[in-house]
Amino acid sequence: MQLVDATAGAFELDERSKDIFRQIVDAYLSTGEPIGSRSISRALPTKLSPASVRNVMSDLEHLGLIYAPHTSAGRLPTDRGLRFFVDALLNVGELSADERVGIEAEVMGPPGGEAMDAALSKASMVLSGLSSGAGVVLTHTQDMRMKHIEFVPLDPGKALVVLVGEDGSVENRVVDLPPGLPPSALQEASNYLNAHIRGATLSEARDIIARRAAEERAALDILTSKLVDDGIATWSQASSKGPGTLIVHGRGNLLQNVEVRDDVDRVRQLLDDLETKQELMQLLSLTEEGDGVRIFIGSENKLFSLSGSSLIMSPYRDNQQRIVGVLGIIGPTRLNYAKIIPAVDFTAQVVSKLMK
Repeated sequence: MQLVDATAGAFELDERSKDIFRQIVDAYLSTGEPIGSRSISRALPTKLSPASVRNVMSDLEHLGLIYAPHTSAGRLPTDRGLRFFVDALLNVGELSADERVGIEAEVMGPPGGEAMDAALSKASMVLSGLSSGAGVVLTHTQDMRMKHIEFVPLDPGKALVVLVGEDGSVENRVVDLPPGLPPSALQEASNYLNAHIRGATLSEARDIIARRAAEERAALDILTSKLVDDGIATWSQASSKGPGTLIVHGRGNLLQNVEVRDDVDRVRQLLDDLETKQELMQLLSLTEEGDGVRIFIGSENKLFSLSGSSLIMSPYRDNQQRIVGVLGIIGPTRLNYAKIIPAVDFTAQVVSKLMK
């Protein structure tokens, strides 16, 4: 199972701080109540005085990971703290064989199959029952017409793609970036796509970029052929991916020939544009393939604008491996994440199997 975070946290905690933070989160997930330093001191695996625990709690509060709901009360995790817990400290469990069989039987129904709408309804009911929250199924996200798209760098080699639909829906996908893609390409891709593909689906946007690249390639062929035939320039390091590097002869002399200089500048511009469009098509293809369980906690939950709740979603696919919808649950932030995350992931796999 691939676990994708919506907003990665970045904190360096020592083991003692992690142990105390876990106690605070575990108490919240179990009871919803704050826990104090004395109770934490008794529960820790290594002996630590309540005063020492309070010092660590003060540091955790300063980091924004915990807070005191009342004066002199114990501490609760913040949304930021829960995000850090899920990203860095949570041990995601595995469903038992019986749990998998149960989910599959509920969603797929008896032999002979179910209508897809009925199966999706059952998937929503199964997830609702497992989580004591609301089961959610969103369909046809592959055809979402985009109002805005943003590429946000995460860890090296990964980016978060934020898709905002014309209907106000929001999707987040994490993609692996092509090797060697410069960080500046992400911002350039966001700017270019938002200027040119409003109202298009992802696949339509990719076709638009491909058509424009083909037009520029044709213009490049005409210009470069003229320059090479006239002996003004040559190509070197040609490869199957492109013509290679343009080498221009007598650059100083070109300054006296405005027409030739303009042609060379145009070639360079076309090469830059083609490289940009190649990167754009790669990013759009990766975005269409973006996968993984996505988690939104508290104020991160922009899709339904429900602060104080968590949203755990996973995409499902059709028989051509295209993402055609997402399903999951909305529940309180004190969900049993270790149990719900694998349940959502497996339910999405079952629905994908039905689509084939």
